[in-house]
Amino acid sequence: MASKKAAQPISVFEASASHFKKFRSAKKKASAQYLASQPQVSALAALAPIGSPKPEQNVVGVGIGEKISNGLSTGVMAVKLLVRVKFSNDAIPDADVLPETIDGLPVDVEQVGTFRRFASKPNPRKRFRPARPGCSCGFQDPNGQFIMAGTFGAVVTDSGKTYVLSNNHVLADENKLPIGSPIFQPGLLDGGKPSTDQIASLTRFIPLNPAAVNRVDCAIAEAASASVLSKNILFIGAPNGTADAAIGMEVHKFGRTTSYSAGRITSVETDVTVGYEMGSVQFTNQILIVGHNAQPFSAGGDSGSLILERGTNRAVALLFAGSSSHTIANHIGDVLQALGVTLA
Repeated sequence: MASKKAAQPISVFEASASHFKKFRSAKKKASAQYLASQPQVSALAALAPIGSPKPEQNVVGVGIGEKISNGLSTGVMAVKLLVRVKFSNDAIPDADVLPETIDGLPVDVEQVGTFRRFASKPNPRKRFRPARPGCSCGFQDPNGQFIMAGTFGAVVTDSGKTYVLSNNHVLADENKLPIGSPIFQPGLLDGGKPSTDQIASLTRFIPLNPAAVNRVDCAIAEAASASVLSKNILFIGAPNGTADAAIGMEVHKFGRTTSYSAGRITSVETDVTVGYEMGSVQFTNQILIVGHNAQPFSAGGDSGSLILERGTNRAVALLFAGSSSHTIANHIGDVLQALGVTLA
């Protein structure tokens, strides 16, 4: 496609109708080459960072505009190739290098990220029927003095019964609640009403032990009926099985406080000490996640969120703690094994 000889630079301020005609022709040719044959991917898969400079994966737009050089405006008209990631020249195989000119007209390569529709996300603190993972849920202590809200992480099953999966501290109040305690959606802190909003009853939890090394913070609550729950996570959709967490894996979640967020796993075998109301609790073999663009992956109230691999929606972890910069999560395999359940 590249011309052997570049045309004289054309000023964006003095471009004539004939100039625009040439640029439109070059743009049409580039669009046909780079955009028309791109593979179809889901909206959430498209959010994942692209690790390849191949034009069919990296080019997301073609236009006509001003050439920018080293961050400075040049005043020169150019065919704009818009890419997800602008790779350095030494990182691009010869076959994938974008042209410097098209039909003799200058090309400008500009990094723009991934284009996607802007849409409002669901409010996870609302009442949902059926209740969906990612939304607010919680308990009320037997004395009615303390109310809270965490996140309904996933639907799990065992022997034909259906359960809400979340953390021990979200469903069982750090070992304190008796089996059979009601679980509400939304959590009472978010306006749930004990008289109308019970969706499940606490069934089983793995005790948190400050005097030992722990692997999971998890619990399940049996659904009041099969129809009261949906396995489709807000904004994300249904999990697609499970996968082992891996360093560098791109992940996402939907939680009660920060709603949708994406990040990257930085560690898969971390030993940590986490503060609870009962005191400090030590955990082994935990997953660490950091959010994209220096943004937090989670915050208080997101506890219990299911963490999934982006692009495949395979479940990898159950979120339970964190700091202002890092999120901590249990391996999903450890959680399911400990509770004796299967992801729905």
